[in-house]
Amino acid sequence: MALKIGEVAKRTGCNIETIRYYERIGVIDAPPRRGAYRDYGPHDTERLRFIRRARELGFSLEEVRALLDLTPGQEVRCDEVQSIAEQHLANIRAKRADLERMENALAKLIEQCGTTSNDRCPVLESLAGEG
Repeated sequence: MALKIGEVAKRTGCNIETIRYYERIGVIDAPPRRGAYRDYGPHDTERLRFIRRARELGFSLEEVRALLDLTPGQEVRCDEVQSIAEQHLANIRAKRADLERMENALAKLIEQCGTTSNDRCPVLESLAGEG
């Protein structure tokens, strides 16, 4: 059953422009055309759902490409998928630690606001490299 891009967008939760972008950069194959319209099939819909879910989990497009290359076909290579997922998890944890450091630093600066003279601002001084 051939689907038009609008229907695929509804079924997958992907924006039409995002679908076209994925085609342009080769994350998905451009489907066959019938006149001016693209005809998407069930495989395209499944692939786009996979991509959307992976992106929701924060996987980069490069990681998504690698995961798509490892999706079940003849042989599942779970160890390679695990490696990609573990690296992604490590990146998430590093980002979270960075965010916590930023949160603590900003909270300390905000606490100092109102405790200094009116002509000084701890936040601005810190941003200017004076603090």
